[in-house]
Amino acid sequence: MKISALYTLFAILATAANIEVQDIAIRYYSGPYAIAISVGLGTIAGLLLKYMLDKRYIFLFKAENPIHDTQTFLLYSMMGGVTTLIFWSFEFGFNHLYHTRESRYLGAVIGLAIGYVSKYQLDKRFVFKQEIAA
Repeated sequence: MKISALYTLFAILATAANIEVQDIAIRYYSGPYAIAISVGLGTIAGLLLKYMLDKRYIFLFKAENPIHDTQTFLLYSMMGGVTTLIFWSFEFGFNHLYHTRESRYLGAVIGLAIGYVSKYQLDKRFVFKQEIAA
């Protein structure tokens, strides 16, 4: 399977995991900062899933040891910082404008899609630069 198709599939899976975790979190907690907490938990879930899939199937990365893997994950996460701000801006923006769960999730999907396009380039250039798949 081509890397672009595989990357797109993984982005869809990570987005689905993100939204699902958000939805579960909101169902179980509706107190102060519920939306922010759910978005944070969803972000973590999507990040972990996407890292595991990208490192193995997109970039064919094999860590030398647990410390190397942790360092790579931290760099991967840092590269996601800007793209996460894009995603959060869309999600919170749609929530602010339309005040519905569906619109908030639509904003999340749009923001995540934009973020993942730029995230691939960042990861290829800075995170997995020596382990790039053919």
